[in-house]
Amino acid sequence: MTEKARRTRRHDPNRRERIAEVAEELIAERGLEGLTHRAVAERADVSLSSTTYHFADREALIRAALERASDRFTGFVRQWAEDLAAATPDRIADALADSVLSCLGEGRTRAVVEYELHVAALRRPELRAAASRSAEASVAAMAPIVGPAVAATIPPLMTGLCLHAMTAPTPPTRAEVLLVLRQALGLTPS
Repeated sequence: MTEKARRTRRHDPNRRERIAEVAEELIAERGLEGLTHRAVAERADVSLSSTTYHFADREALIRAALERASDRFTGFVRQWAEDLAAATPDRIADALADSVLSCLGEGRTRAVVEYELHVAALRRPELRAAASRSAEASVAAMAPIVGPAVAATIPPLMTGLCLHAMTAPTPPTRAEVLLVLRQALGLTPS
């Protein structure tokens, strides 16, 4: 490695963020079992001591990944709800169905990371607050649009629908997902 490359890496202001990002990538690819400081250091192209400097142990890496995933989802759901603020209930159901189906395509990696980290929170009480943030943000964002009772049903319903869609031998069709969502929103079947 050249002296210039060493200098650039030594003064990398985004190193902590890059390490946390790589931790998420590894969780998506390998699950929590595949998350190690060594694997993160290799993928992030940083020294092993750098990963342990920023994240003292594996639990700190997991917590950072969960916080990143929660923050990203919170920003997404706030923007999503803002875009749907004046939408009809039918349009809201359609948008929710699109979100479920995105877990089968471009949103699958993100969803896998979020679910891996939420499952980790089952056995790690210190992760529960971060794991709950995304559901709380969903309820807060949706309550003005659909009311507090319906808004409270959306996060667990979406979690179940996405997990089912991602793990079923035959994923549900859009029509099947929409039927469940329309029922939950109190809409008559179309």
